[in-house]
Amino acid sequence: MAKARKPKPLFDRACFIGIGLIGSSVARAMRRAGLAGTYVACDKNPKHVKAAVKLGVADEATSNYAKAVAGADLIVLATPVGTNGEIARVIAPHLKKGAIVTDVGSVKRMVIDAVAPHLPKDVHFVPAHPIAGTEHSGPEAGFAELFENRWSIITPPKRASAKAVAKVAELWRKMGAKVDTMDPDHHDMVLAITSHLPHLIAYTIVGTATDLSGDLKQEVIKYSASGFRDFTRIAASDPIMWRDVFLNNREAVLEILQRFTEDLTAMQRAIRKGDGATLEGHFARTRAIRRSIIDAKQA
Repeated sequence: MAKARKPKPLFDRACFIGIGLIGSSVARAMRRAGLAGTYVACDKNPKHVKAAVKLGVADEATSNYAKAVAGADLIVLATPVGTNGEIARVIAPHLKKGAIVTDVGSVKRMVIDAVAPHLPKDVHFVPAHPIAGTEHSGPEAGFAELFENRWSIITPPKRASAKAVAKVAELWRKMGAKVDTMDPDHHDMVLAITSHLPHLIAYTIVGTATDLSGDLKQEVIKYSASGFRDFTRIAASDPIMWRDVFLNNREAVLEILQRFTEDLTAMQRAIRKGDGATLEGHFARTRAIRRSIIDAKQA
């Protein structure tokens, strides 16, 4: 009996520019699902280049952008969002006709404005954002299961190829993610409150702890309750990545931060006045949000 043929991969050659946590996880998830024929890693960090091949994340690895993208059908930008525009400018002359360029950044409007103008008309740009991650970084931190049952949001620019958008959506589904499509500006506002503001609060709270006197600081660390431990986990995330997120989504973050500041002031007022009813009512409403997150299996 003849053996069944393996299905043709979605892409013959996939290139990952930036092979940290997300880039290496995408490569691993694609390899597990057989979604590409050849995997190429590109990173400016020589240690990451060596690790990508050693770990089996990529078949080839280089620090040369032009060499990395040559002949690639899929190019995944997985570097801090502030670098994407310059990378697009450098790789543009070397991109294959019909190639799809996508990204994994947490900010979408800025990425579109920075990348799209550089790309040839015969190259498709389909931005995406997987809502997944850990506080760890580097190629060793990646794992194929990172995107399972998590959302990946696709934010296609106007006049994007419907066929290319569908192919990127299929890519994420085959990696185990749930897929949604969203307007880039709306995405940035949603993520400002679900991701960017919590990170800013975590960095601030942990920063406050580091400014305490020596004895008190040590006791905070020694007796950390679960709340502070969770904040320190978030605040351990890649500082360069988050610097770029805040600088490139500043309008949405500042708007949400203003609303948060007003709500925090209201809580401060209730505590000062001993207004238990206001505090209890607020805590009950927010508790319901947590339950809905658990019900949606996103906890």
